[in-house]
Amino acid sequence: MHAKDIMSTPAHTVHADAPVGDAVVLLERHSFTAVPVVGDDDTLIGMISERDVLRQMAAGGMPRRVRDVMSSLPVTAWPDADLADVAAVMVQRDAHTVPVVAEDHVIGVVSRSDVLRTLLPTDDAAQREAQRRLDAYAGGQRRWPVAVHDGSATVDGRFDDDTEKAVAEALVRTTPGIATVGVTARAA
Repeated sequence: MHAKDIMSTPAHTVHADAPVGDAVVLLERHSFTAVPVVGDDDTLIGMISERDVLRQMAAGGMPRRVRDVMSSLPVTAWPDADLADVAAVMVQRDAHTVPVVAEDHVIGVVSRSDVLRTLLPTDDAAQREAQRRLDAYAGGQRRWPVAVHDGSATVDGRFDDDTEKAVAEALVRTTPGIATVGVTARAA
C-alpha cells in the first residue's frame, strides 16, 4: 500500500503570510494536528502544528503570521511511497502529519490516524476496502456484495466462471483486516 492510497484529499493548506489565527481555525475546524504551509507559488515550504502555536505562545505571546511560527523542512512523502516507510518516518521524526508532495505541490496529507486505520482496520473499513476492490474488478459495477464481521468476510453474487470467483476471493482475502473469506456465490 502506498501514501496515495490512504492520503486525505484535497489537502488543506495555509499561506505563509496568513495570520496565525487562520491556521488555528483550520486546525480546530478539521481536528488536524498540523497543516502544510505554502508560499506564493503554492509550493510546500513548511508545516504549522498545534504544538508550534502553543510553543510560541508559551515563549511570549501570539505570533502574527504563519511564517513566524511554522516549522520549515517538513517530513514529506511522494505518492508512491510505501506506507510502512511513511509510518517509520512518522515515528522516527515524531511527525503526526506528512504532506504528500508531487513536484513540490501538496496533493494530499497522511496522518497517524490514517496509517492506524489502514494497518488496524475496523470491520467497516475492511468492508469498504474489500467492496471497493470488488467493484473495481467488476468494472465499476456492484456485482458481488461483501459483508465483514469480526474479520470474516462473506461475498455473495454470481460469477461467470471459477477463475472470476477465485480472483474475487483473492481480492477480498488480501484486504487488510480480513482474516477469512467465505463465498456464498456459485459459478453461473
